[in-house]
Formats: sequence, C-alpha cells, structure tokens
Amino acid sequence: MPETIPEPNADEATVLDRAAEWRVDPQTIDRLRADARTGVLVVRERRVPLGDGLIVLHAGDPVLARTREWALLGRRPDGTGLLLALQDPEDDTDADGSWAPRWSDLREALPVVDAADAELVVAAIALAGWLRDAAFCPACGNPAELRQSGWSRHCGSCGREHFPRTDPAVIVAVQSVDGERLLLGANAQWKGRFYSCFAGFVEAGESLETTVHRELFEEAGVRLRALEYFSSQPWPFPRSLMVGFHATALDEDEVHGDGEEIIDVRWLTRAEIGSALAGNGPVGLPGEASIAHRLIVDWYRR
Repeated sequence: MPETIPEPNADEATVLDRAAEWRVDPQTIDRLRADARTGVLVVRERRVPLGDGLIVLHAGDPVLARTREWALLGRRPDGTGLLLALQDPEDDTDADGSWAPRWSDLREALPVVDAADAELVVAAIALAGWLRDAAFCPACGNPAELRQSGWSRHCGSCGREHFPRTDPAVIVAVQSVDGERLLLGANAQWKGRFYSCFAGFVEAGESLETTVHRELFEEAGVRLRALEYFSSQPWPFPRSLMVGFHATALDEDEVHGDGEEIIDVRWLTRAEIGSALAGNGPVGLPGEASIAHRLIVDWYRR
C-alpha cells in the first residue's frame, strides 16, 4: 500500500476556537485591529496567500489598508485574536511589489497546511464568500448591516436577520455485493479524466438518507442497502457541507450513467483502486484534500 495515502477523517474536536462570545461585542473588530498581536488572514476571490505555508499577517500591516470587510475568525490558544480581511481581487503582485504571495484556492491550500490552518482556511473562504455575495437583504433588496463581528447581517428596512448559509450535500462510495469492487463515475465536467464517488445536494424536505438513495438511482441507476455514515467536510464551493456515506449495491448489473451529468460508471477492483491511488491508473481520482478521496481510501483499506 502506498505510504503517501493520507489517513481518513478522524473523529476529533475542532482545532479552531471561534470565540463565539466575542461576536456579541460591537467593539471586537476595532479592538482586535488595534492590537498588533492579532493575526489576520486575507482572502481575495476565494483564495488565500501561501508561502512555505499559510501566510497570516499581523494587524496594522500596510497590505490590510485595502480591506473591504472585516470579520472575526476566532482566537489562538494564547488568547490573541484572528481576523478575516476580505479584499477585492488583485494581481498576484501588489501595486508596490512589496508582497507577492502565491494565491491559492481551497484545493491547492489544504494539502500543504497543517490541521489548525486547514480549518482556518475553510472558515475564512466560506465566510468571505458570504460577506461578498450577501451585502443586500434577499427579502427587500436593501443594504444589510454587518453585525456579530461579521457573522450576521441586519436589514434596517424590513428588520430581518441573515446568517451565512450552508447547503448540505451527500457523497457516497458504493461497493459491490461481495465488497471487492468500488463503483465510481465520471462527471461530464471532467471529460472522463477523473472518476469519483457520487454526490448531490439535499432537496427541500429530504433527509440525508433519502438524498443518497435518490441521487444514486438518478445518476447511476443503482439501488442501495447498508448505508453507513463516514464523515463530513465543509466545502465552500460556494457553501457546501459534504456528508459522506458508504453503501452497498443491491444489483451490480443495473448500474449505468445518466448520460448527462455522469457520462460513464465503472466497477473498479481493489487492485485497480490501489494502482489509481498510487498514480498509475487506470483512472484518475479526486485530490487528497477532498472527502471523496478519503472515502475511496477508507474503502480500499477495509
């Protein structure tokens, strides 16, 4: 088995202290911005700055002068604060050339940062997307004021309160009846280059389990049994929460792609999955930052 395969998600406590009690103080952002010890993570167009690792600036850094919105991310173990600075998109090099990090999205950043920074990156990108896209009340269209240190908006016109949205989605690794093969599909967007687990959004009025059965029948024509929860992963593209499951097919011969979203489905043996994880084909697999990859690895190790 390749030594580079990462461990699947662990059932562990969060590593980011979100300091929820600080959010209710309207002076929190100003207080932390005035403290030179405060760490600040800049987000531009859903990308974060990387060097040898995640670049977290200190409050007062000149780069922060162009910040459009501020929000509280949490605090470090030593009690110092962590802020999000949302900035408008810029060139990779700033105007004066003094700061030129590598701007990376979530897929690029997660494999190269530690667990604490990974959670920070996900929270920052998710919150930044909401700050950027939800400046107006969806009920009446008027500007909505930021409150709770960037975690809510209040509409002064109609009085409604708005909060960052999370859209639940399921993702499922389906094994054969004997447990020795794994069913993967090629999404039309990937043009057959990658095969992955099957996923879909939860519709209004659905449970997670109902969504699993519906999505797999719609996309791959397969009926399931023995659903088993695996883990979940926030995935802000733009605001998803991926909920992972393992399942077993009832009839292996009935599977077929829907021909629109899923252009091909394949049963892959354990040996083929091992070869693909090592980068030797016969198919490409999703990147290590994704829960899809961890679902596949977890099945392979069983």
